Amino acid sequence: MVVELRKVAGPVARRLALLFVLLALVFLVVDLLPGNAARAVLGRDADADRIAAKEHELGLDRPLPERFRSWLTGAVTGDFGTTAHGQSVNELLAAHFPQTLLLASIAMLVTVAVALLCGMWWAARPSGLAARVLPPGTAFVTAIPEFVVAIVMVLVFSLWLGILPSVTFTDRAGYPASAEMLVLPVAALAIPQAAWNTRVVRGALLDAATAPHVDNALLNGTPERTVLLRHVVPFALPAIAASFATSVGTLFGGALVVETIFNYPGVGALIAGSVADRDTALVAAIVALTGTTIMCVLLAADGIRLWANRGRR
Repeated sequence: MVVELRKVAGPVARRLALLFVLLALVFLVVDLLPGNAARAVLGRDADADRIAAKEHELGLDRPLPERFRSWLTGAVTGDFGTTAHGQSVNELLAAHFPQTLLLASIAMLVTVAVALLCGMWWAARPSGLAARVLPPGTAFVTAIPEFVVAIVMVLVFSLWLGILPSVTFTDRAGYPASAEMLVLPVAALAIPQAAWNTRVVRGALLDAATAPHVDNALLNGTPERTVLLRHVVPFALPAIAASFATSVGTLFGGALVVETIFNYPGVGALIAGSVADRDTALVAAIVALTGTTIMCVLLAADGIRLWANRGRR
């Protein structure tokens, strides 16, 4: 038990350190951009005195390390501060992050379902239709960025066929007004990741199929489907879980772009506006919340890997 806790504590410490470095880089990069939040809020016509007063109000006249330390102290307690326009960052995140989480979660579920089905089909029929269609198909789709998939889907399903909406309208709660509005954004995110993970699932299953106990099960007359589900999949699970966990970060990154294309009410518009306004607190808060979510998923994948490896002993 102690050894397993140490195996988990190491990755946790490394990922927390990586998140800290990433947040520090966010502060540094935004600070290096031309202009600052005071100029963005007041506009080009503001005189030097008004800009100086606004900079003092926002704390921009303090050294960068001091600003970062002050923000980080509040973030650790759950207070991400206020934007350059005086809005609560916590309230903005509460209004927009659940929508992004919904979009990425549905896309992840679709990715897992499609990748498992296609990967298992490909592994079970190495010389059938799957072996002719999936290798070139998945290689091609994996190379296409999410925003290209989104544009193509808008062109085909919205402009040409007119069967799905290309713009998202929200209800009173701030969520998409109908399920149809989620179809194209989810598909644009899931298609490239499903293609990549299909290849990973197939490779992991083929590697696991070379284990001696699999041959023994086949020699004992166990049906191929039973062998695949009971003897191959559990051994391939660590590699598959790691691949799916990695896809979570890619899905969140792609969601920020896809949201802009479909006018989706998530954090994509927030981060675009915050960068334009040089609003460091809001950019850092979005990075911190997204990074923490991804880190939790990676920890879950680590737990699955430890459980699977423990079951082999």
